[in-house]
Amino acid sequence: MPSEVIFGNAGAEGASRGGWFAGHFMTPLDDARSTSTLEVKWGVHSAGDCRTQWAVNAVATTLSILVKGRFRLQFPSQEILLSREGDYALWLPGVPHYWSALEDSAIVTVRWPSLPGDSSTIKN
Repeated sequence: MPSEVIFGNAGAEGASRGGWFAGHFMTPLDDARSTSTLEVKWGVHSAGDCRTQWAVNAVATTLSILVKGRFRLQFPSQEILLSREGDYALWLPGVPHYWSALEDSAIVTVRWPSLPGDSSTIKN
């Protein structure tokens, strides 16, 4: 029987999956972090880190919350600067984005639902 309480370190547990530590990709399948309901990421980025290609989710909604630092999210229609602890951006499925860390930053990202193959890079 799986444990009713799970604890650990998001950075350590997500290190091999780009920071993602809860979602459909977790094993064993009876682990409470293995779920198709949502995905959770602990993202730690050094100043200058960036994603330079547009990415999009076909089905999932995404919420990114700034823990510390300054972090820029670029969308086709606007740029969002997360600069105060707790600043967030939420975007719907089908909205392309890319990002850059303007300072050393920590970001919590929640995406729902958690579906294999839902995220893709858009070729320029």
